[in-house]
Order: sequence, then structure tokens, then C-alpha cells
Amino acid sequence: MSLKRSFFVQNLALILIGACFCMACNNDSKSVADASIIFEPLLETEVADGVFPYKRLSTYGFFVGELKNLDPASEVILYQPASSLFTDYALKTRFVHFPEGTKARITKQELELPVGTTLIKNFYYPQDFRLPEAERRIIETRIMIHAETGWEAYPYIWNDSQTDAILKIVGGEIKVEFIDNQGENQVINYLVPNKNQCKSCHNQSEKLVPLGVKLAQLNHELNEGKEPKNQLANWMKQGVLEGFEGETAHPSWPNYDDKNLPLGDRAKAYLNINCAHCHQAEGPASTSGLFLSFDEKDPMKLGINKTPVAAGIGAGKFKFDIVPGNADQSILHHRMNSTQVGVAMPEIGRTTIHQEGVELIRNWINSME
Repeated sequence: MSLKRSFFVQNLALILIGACFCMACNNDSKSVADASIIFEPLLETEVADGVFPYKRLSTYGFFVGELKNLDPASEVILYQPASSLFTDYALKTRFVHFPEGTKARITKQELELPVGTTLIKNFYYPQDFRLPEAERRIIETRIMIHAETGWEAYPYIWNDSQTDAILKIVGGEIKVEFIDNQGENQVINYLVPNKNQCKSCHNQSEKLVPLGVKLAQLNHELNEGKEPKNQLANWMKQGVLEGFEGETAHPSWPNYDDKNLPLGDRAKAYLNINCAHCHQAEGPASTSGLFLSFDEKDPMKLGINKTPVAAGIGAGKFKFDIVPGNADQSILHHRMNSTQVGVAMPEIGRTTIHQEGVELIRNWINSME
């Protein structure tokens, strides 16, 4: 374990106290008088970043070498959910760090992450999507830390020179230009959510929780290295997980981009990752009665021939969430295919229409009898 990460983990209890205080302060302040808990600087050059949460992403020591390469430190593990939440076509890399001497556990088919676990999620755009491994621009990095009192989320915005990212609790708006897969020039006003907006999506029973780090989302092969290997099996091998009994012993959700899979499975996987964090019994949209988790079996809860509870202008001129065989008359399709405030769903996290996602749900609804 590196010096920075070791220091960070060993002082977690102090970090939690400092974090609560710092959220009420100006996070760009360099004065030691601005915090109730002051960390001994790791290096003399890091005095300005000695208060948690750190002002600069680089201070955490998650990555080695040139920061923009996102090469993880030895104790930081790459992971990938089966399906990815749509965020204005941004590509993402994700990493997790477990405190030294701790393990994640699988209990009753649920993945439990130990206190001190850190999730690191990077959002970026290739200059040309036809060359995804070539030049890219990293827009933001979001970190989530499992504190004693629950999860905490912190957004970091990258500078133009791609040398570091700065903590921005208030979020931001960034103009992004790129060439898409069809060779067309695209311009997006990318929105980085503020800290409170993170809570609106990462909300389960009024608690902040991760979205993609779930047993069924991670129980699949990760194409890293010479041979694909189940990433949870790899966690077991690395000694950071216990309770994994093999891929077939646990639930596994599909990748909605895999066109070799059944249409219904792909559609439900899409709704699961993009909508179910709100549309579930424990989510903020529970009163809608529309539940879009992958394992939901009740046709009415899935929206089939179901009238909305209080959709307002979001329903448009339509009467049912899903009209079997007719996507054009379905509220679900209508709201996915809009960017109008009050109509568009999800409400935050995108400023553009996910054309491929809309087409997937359209085909699924039209295939219903």
C-alpha cells in the first residue's frame, strides 16, 4: 500500500469528522484554520491539500505516473458493471480500493463493501469515437467513500491541461466537442452534478448508495489481460472478497449492448441501470408504482397498461406507461425520447437523448403482444 493511501485509510475516523466540517466550509481554502481536524501533510508540497476531502484528485494517490493516463496504483482495482448508466455518451473507467486488511463479503446474495472502501469513477470523451484508444479528454472524476455514517460523494473537475482535477462541490457545466461513431462533429454542454444532486440518484431508503457496484452487475467476465476472467473470482484471488462460490452460484445481470441476448433481457437491463435506482420500492420514485428493476415480474409494476400516478406534463397526451405493441403511445418511450425539463427521464444525468437506448426500448415495447 502506498504512503498516501495507507495514511488515508488509517485516519478514516478523523477523515469522517473532517469531511462533515469541510462541507460547510470553502473547500478551496488553504488555511489550516478553516478545518476542525487537520491532517499532518504527507509531503511539504501538499500542505495546501492537507484538509480532507482533498482539493486535488492527485493527492489521494489513486493513480501512478502521469495522472491523465489513469494507471491505478497496485492496490487500486479496475472493475466494470455489466451495463453502464448513460451519461451523454461519456465513456467511463471505474476503480475500487479496499482498506488494508479488509474484505468485501457476499451475504444472502448481496455484496457488502467494508467501511473505508473507495470507488473512483472517471468520465471521458475520445476526441474521435472511432478511435477510442487515441486522444481523449477526461471531464470529471467522482469518488465515493464508505464512511462509518454511510457513503459520501465528491465530484472533481479536470483542468484543460489534464494534469489534475479539482474538487467542485457545486458541480459545473463544460462544453465538450468530439467526433461520433458516424464521423459527425458533436457538441455537448456536459453537466457535472453537485453534491446534493448525487444524492437524488444514489438514494435508497433515504441513504446515499452506489449504483453499479452490486453483485449481479459485477458477476461477469472482465476482458483484462490475456484471458477474460470473472472479476469477482479475481477479487477472491486477490484476497479482497469472500463468499463468492462461482459465477453460476450467484445472480448475474446482462449487458444491454449485447445484441446476441434476448431483446427483453436487454431492455430490462437498460431500465435497471438507468431508471431503477429511483423506480424501485426503496427509491425516491416509489410512489409512482412504476418499478423497473431487472427482476421485476409484475406486468403492472413494469408499466404495462398502467396509468401514471402524477406524471404531469411528462405524460404528454398519452394514458399508459407502456402500451404493448405501440411504443409511440407509451409514456415510457415518450419521456426517454425528450430533453424537455419536466418531461425527460431520467431527470438529471443527461442533456441529450440516448438514441440507441430509446431504440432498444422502442423495439421491446413494439414486440409485446
